[in-house]
Amino acid sequence: MAHTSGSVANPSSEDSSSGGLGRETEKEVRSQPEVWERVLGLTQDVMGLMPKPGTRVLALGCGTSFYIADSYARLRQSLGQGHTHAAIATELLPSDLHDGGPYDVAVMLSRSGTTTDMVRLAGGLVGGLERVAITGTPGSPLTNATDRHVLLDFADERSVVQTRFATSALTLLRASVGDDVGRLPDAARAALAEPVVADPADHDHVVFLGTGWTLGLAGEAALKCRESARLWTESYAALEYLHGPIACAGPRSLIWSFAPLPPAVIEAVEATGAALRVASTDAQAELVRVHQFAIAHARARGLDCDTPAHLSRSVIVE
Repeated sequence: MAHTSGSVANPSSEDSSSGGLGRETEKEVRSQPEVWERVLGLTQDVMGLMPKPGTRVLALGCGTSFYIADSYARLRQSLGQGHTHAAIATELLPSDLHDGGPYDVAVMLSRSGTTTDMVRLAGGLVGGLERVAITGTPGSPLTNATDRHVLLDFADERSVVQTRFATSALTLLRASVGDDVGRLPDAARAALAEPVVADPADHDHVVFLGTGWTLGLAGEAALKCRESARLWTESYAALEYLHGPIACAGPRSLIWSFAPLPPAVIEAVEATGAALRVASTDAQAELVRVHQFAIAHARARGLDCDTPAHLSRSVIVE
């Protein structure tokens, strides 16, 4: 099911008003099908670096990397691969950092491998906890502080806002737990061939919903639109949305779900006058549509999502 208020041309069809804004981000977004195929072609030796079934896994990240870690953790546990929990690097409990904690392996996700929070944490995880880094940059401080390293340098990006590195890491993580990801590149191609989901002029408030492993993707989608286009965005578990947040919905809102919605949620959203979209394809491919949507909104606002205000490629604290 998909209810939206219209569509606009694909953001790759630049006109003079865009002035090339977000050109690098757009190229990276459009490269995702090919980059995902490279991930799926990684050798078994590389895949063998990932946690084995039955191990207890702590997945760690900041910002986008946390949302990807959260999706992985929920998916891995739902598939019976072993106890898996995601955490923001700065929000771990002391019991998770010391010998005898409840995990066997820490998966640490960072595009640059330089984020201060992650590098400091890698040095503080002691005892028998193995540390596996997934990065896009060779020779980074994080790789030097961990036990094993998966390098996705072919997925690294020039733009500040993460798109293809995050989705490539998710492709790797999903494949490592036996999820069916073989058709993902074609699903991304189909997403890129479609018009942008909604006209930027129609919405200034977007709410992303998810459940299970797609809850992390809902959070990532909301972050992507804030970073790229400074949009008012929110994200919630599907049923949790009815417990208060729906009070802000109205005709200028777009409610976008990464998972099927119960009839009660659909009826409640429709009663607000908001537009509703429910993904009918793989949630990761739906995230590609969010990337297109964010670029279109940024251009409509005259913003360059390659270099968004107040942000840098990596958060480094002296």
